[in-house]
Amino acid sequence: MGAEQQDDAIEAGRRRWQQRYDQAVATGKVRDADFTTLSASEVEPVYGPPEGAVDPRMERIGWPGEFPFTRGLYPTGYRGRTWTIRQFAGFGNAEQTNERYRMILARGGGGLSVAFDMPTLMGRDSDDPMSLGEVGHCGVAIDSAADMDVLFAGIPLGDVTTSMTISGPAVPVFCMYLVAAERQGVDLAALDGTLQTDIFKEYIAQKEWLFAPEPHLRLIGDLMEYCAENIPAYKPLSVSGYHIREAGSTAAQELAYTLADGFAYVELGLSRGLDVDRFAPGLSFFFDAHVDFFEEIAKFRAARRIWARWLRDVYGATTDRAQWLRFHTQTAGVSLTAQQPYNNVVRTAVEALAAVLGGTNSLHTNALDETLALPTDESAEIALRTQQVLMEETGVTNVADPLGGSWYVEALTDRIEAEAEAIFARIREMGERGRDVAADGEVRHEIGPITSGILRGIEDGWFMAEIADAAFQYQTSLEKGDKKVVGVNVHTESLTHELEILRVSHEVEREQVRVLGDRRAARDEQLVQQRLAALVETARGSDNMLPAMLDAVRAEATLGEICGALKELWGDYREPARF
Repeated sequence: MGAEQQDDAIEAGRRRWQQRYDQAVATGKVRDADFTTLSASEVEPVYGPPEGAVDPRMERIGWPGEFPFTRGLYPTGYRGRTWTIRQFAGFGNAEQTNERYRMILARGGGGLSVAFDMPTLMGRDSDDPMSLGEVGHCGVAIDSAADMDVLFAGIPLGDVTTSMTISGPAVPVFCMYLVAAERQGVDLAALDGTLQTDIFKEYIAQKEWLFAPEPHLRLIGDLMEYCAENIPAYKPLSVSGYHIREAGSTAAQELAYTLADGFAYVELGLSRGLDVDRFAPGLSFFFDAHVDFFEEIAKFRAARRIWARWLRDVYGATTDRAQWLRFHTQTAGVSLTAQQPYNNVVRTAVEALAAVLGGTNSLHTNALDETLALPTDESAEIALRTQQVLMEETGVTNVADPLGGSWYVEALTDRIEAEAEAIFARIREMGERGRDVAADGEVRHEIGPITSGILRGIEDGWFMAEIADAAFQYQTSLEKGDKKVVGVNVHTESLTHELEILRVSHEVEREQVRVLGDRRAARDEQLVQQRLAALVETARGSDNMLPAMLDAVRAEATLGEICGALKELWGDYREPARF
C-alpha cells in the first residue's frame, strides 16, 4: 500500500470511528461525566496519527470499536461504560460469604465472583472423608442448591452479574445457581454472568478435573447448547489463562495456551452444529495481570487482535460480537509476597492499571494479605478502593487506548502476537500426529485440529514441561539476583509488623456437615435416587444432560452425589507420570 493509500485508509478509519462515537453520544451510550484532566484541560475521546500523517502500523492498530479490535471493542472506550468491579470472594459457609457479597455491593462493587472451597472444586461433599480439614478454607462450601439459596439471599440474581470460578464440577454447580434463581422467581432467560468451565486449563495447570477430557467436553458442549438456546446473555465458558500464568508460564505462553483453548471450544461448538455467530459471543476470557506493566498491556491488546482474526478467517465468524474477545482480569496472586506485605498494595495497583490500559472488561484486585490467607474485611476494602481510585481519580477512563501508537507498546504487541502464533503452529503440528488420514490426504479430527493438538499436548505432558521450564528460568534469575522482588531479594530491611489474618474456624466444617446431614434426612430420598438414575441414563445416550441434572438438583441431590454417579459411569482420570 502506497503512502497516499495509507493516508486515505487512516482518514477513512478516523471517519468511521467518529460516526460510531457520534451515534453513541446520540443514543445515550456515553456517560454524563467530566472527561477533562485534573487541570481542567479538554481531551479527545481517542487519539491517532495527525491528519495527513502516514503510519503503516495503522492496519494492525486500527481504531477503537472496529476490526481487529486492538484498541478495544467499543468506539467510546471507558467513556461509554467503565470496567465492572468484580471482586472474587468466598470463604466459610454460604451465610458468611453472603455477608461479604453484601459488603462488596454496598461499597460500589458492580458484580460478584464466587470462590469455592477445595471440596467443591473437586466435586465432593463437605462430609466426604477426602474433604476433612478443607471445608470453607479457600472459598465457600456448596453442597446443594440450598447452599446457593443462602449464598445469594437478599441479592436479586436477575439484577447482578455473577461469575463462578469452577471448572471440573462447573455444570452441576451452575444447575444449583439456576435453581436458586428459580426459587427467587427470576426469569432464567434474563440471567447474565459467567461460568468458568474451562477444563483444558485444569489439565494444563490447575489440576482440578473429575473425569477424562472427553466426558468433560460432552458436558461443556451440552452447556453451550443449553445456554445458547435458553439463557442467551449468560457466558457458559470463561477460558482461563490466569491459572496458567500463576503456574509459571511466560506472558506469551499464557496468551497462546489460553487462546488455543478458546479455539478448541469454538471447534467444539461447530462440531455440535452450532452457529459460530450465535455461540461465540458466549465465550469470555480470564487473564492474569502481572507486574511487568508494559508487557501486560501488550498482551491484552494482542489477545483481542489474534482472537478477532482467527474467528473471522479460520472459523468463519461474520459479526463483530462473534469476533470480540471480552475478558476479565485478576491481578497476579503469584506476585504477592509474605515479606513486607504492604508492598502488595503497590503491586496490585500497578497490575490493575495495566489491565485497565489494556482494555479489560472487568477486574478483580487482590488483597494485600492473600499470600497468607483469605482477605480480611479491611484488606478486601483496600483492594476494592484500589480500583475505585483508578476509576475515579486518575483520568484513565477519559481516552480509549491512550497508549495506542506508542513505539514500545506496539512493538511489544507485535512480538507477543508473533510468539503466540508460533505456539499455535506447534499445537497444530502436535494434532497432526497419530490422526486418521483419509484417502484424499486430509487429516481427520473428531472435533478440530486445535482440539487434537491440545489433547495430544496434555497426554504428552508438553504444556506442563513448557511451563515448568519457564518457571525454572524465572526462579533461577531471581535467585541469581538478575530479577528483583522488593522485600525478598532486595531492600529486605523493614519495620513491617505481622498482619492480623482471617482464620476460618473448624467449627465451620462441623456445622456445614451437620446442616448437610439434616438436609439429607429431610429430603425425598426415593425421588433423589430416581433423578440420579435418570441423569446417568441420559449420560449413556446423546441427549443434552442439563435438563436431567436440573431435575436432580431441584430434588436436593448433592454435588458429591451427582459427580459420584457420573464417575461410576465415566471413571476417574489420572494424568501420566512425568519426570
